[in-house]
Amino acid sequence: MKKILQVLLLLVVFGLIATAWDGFYILKEGQQAVITQFGAPVGDPVTEAGLKFKTPFIQHVRYFEKKILIWDGDPNQIPTNDKTFIYMDNTARWRITNALQFLQAVGSEVRAQSLLDDIINGTVRDLVNKNNLIEIIRSSDWSPDYMMSTVMSTSQSGDMTKPPRQGRDKISEQVLAVASKVTPKYGIELIDVMFKRVNYIESVRLKVYDRMISERKRIAAEKRSLGEGRKAEILGRVDRELKEITSTAIREATEVKGKADAEATKIYGQTFSKNPEFYAFQKSLESYENIITDNTSLILNSDSDLFQYLESLKQK
Repeated sequence: MKKILQVLLLLVVFGLIATAWDGFYILKEGQQAVITQFGAPVGDPVTEAGLKFKTPFIQHVRYFEKKILIWDGDPNQIPTNDKTFIYMDNTARWRITNALQFLQAVGSEVRAQSLLDDIINGTVRDLVNKNNLIEIIRSSDWSPDYMMSTVMSTSQSGDMTKPPRQGRDKISEQVLAVASKVTPKYGIELIDVMFKRVNYIESVRLKVYDRMISERKRIAAEKRSLGEGRKAEILGRVDRELKEITSTAIREATEVKGKADAEATKIYGQTFSKNPEFYAFQKSLESYENIITDNTSLILNSDSDLFQYLESLKQK
């Protein structure tokens, strides 16, 4: 009897040790758990944080995140409805809403990421195929301005200066609506889907760059032409003002010269009236000075003014 009690006591002690060792687990905030027994789920998911109990060694705990998780897809080459090939880089936010269903249908977060690759990428591809490029790169509240219209008008597809019919954000909402119908059966809630980056493929991107360069050169030529026109206008105004100033100066100079000539004539007249004979003699000498050089021989006629003037001086 004593041995039986000892065995029972040992079993109780062993049970207590086993319970203390593997019978309790702590569920942290932001986590949820599913208890499995021999690999099969047991009971409902545990979602409240705290100290929890399970059957030691027989049952195991599978932990899952309760917080929002990020999905980042690989860039994919997708053709738009207007036959423009682009690279789409997408991201999404999701969370596990039913840990038991998630465990049974998916198993792990790594497997969930792969599952979301198929769901989201496929949905994005379908909707991009049905929309033109302008719908992918523009938001629904886009409004044209000079800078955007000049840059985007270089695209090879359509009139890029017009507002989109839906816009990138509306298409993202459509992707979310379609994909969200599939994920609940996996215990996943898809919160949102966003287009992280949209880019042309290499061959198209080079053509777009060439078009953008040509557009910039056209704008530069237009600016230079406007500048040359402005320059010609300014030079014309300067030339006109210069001619006006020169004309005014010439007129004033002519007036001053006329007044000086009149004054000189007046002085000459007054001088001539005082001594007409001397003035006449001076004018004759000035004329001789202009026509006589060092090699000139002068023969005076008796009728010449100079001869008569000299003769009159001799008589006096």
